Amino acid sequence: MVDYSKWKNIEISDDEDETHPNIDTPSLFRWRHQARVERMEEQEREKKQLEEIKRNNAKKAQELKEKLTKQDGNLDELKKSLDEVEKEQARLRREEEELKKKEKMQPWNVDTISKDGFKKTVINKSAINKKPELTEDQKEMNLKEFIKKYEKTLKQYGMLRKYDDSKKFLRDNHCLVCEDTANYLVIWCIELEMQDKHELMAHVAHQCICMQYILDISKQLDVDPRACVESFFQRIQTAEAEYKSQFHAEIEAF
Repeated sequence: MVDYSKWKNIEISDDEDETHPNIDTPSLFRWRHQARVERMEEQEREKKQLEEIKRNNAKKAQELKEKLTKQDGNLDELKKSLDEVEKEQARLRREEEELKKKEKMQPWNVDTISKDGFKKTVINKSAINKKPELTEDQKEMNLKEFIKKYEKTLKQYGMLRKYDDSKKFLRDNHCLVCEDTANYLVIWCIELEMQDKHELMAHVAHQCICMQYILDISKQLDVDPRACVESFFQRIQTAEAEYKSQFHAEIEAF
């Protein structure tokens, strides 16, 4: 079941003229952005904390080695302490490797593009996605128009499950490969959860995360997201366990 505290900053409105009944769109934009930023900031904190521990550990090891060299103190105790510190260093190296592996499995990490499925697809870097910055009011207006025009098609995409079906559908409906689709799917997920339709919400969330991965890859490479559709679906279908684990973790954290 979804933890509603994650959505606490999405304001509820009774205004039927909103993008979707009962959802305040500017709050939605802020929430989607903030959720991603917080996740990246948490990873950065983990890295800095690990680096600090490593520095302190290395300093302690150096001090013990110097004391042993000078025979300054109980040699048996010094050797025992150094052995413990070196074991801790080995553990920290393993933790650092795990953290690096986790970073490489993130959808927005450009290293991902050079692996497996992405090798087979040439992303058109000339398709640079340069759009003017919009205000929240402009984004809200655009989203309203987008939903009005494509809601039936959006729901069709949201109900798909197989990767091949989703890939073909987005290839045939490339207008859906955009932030507005991700925003619509988030709104739909919130409504489904509020209606206690938990299984259906999880189904739509899967499609939402697929779209988010495509958008993240697009931002990382600074290309049109439509150029990343084939790459993402090739990657997720041929991915190693770690990448798929990250993908499913995103869905569970939704």
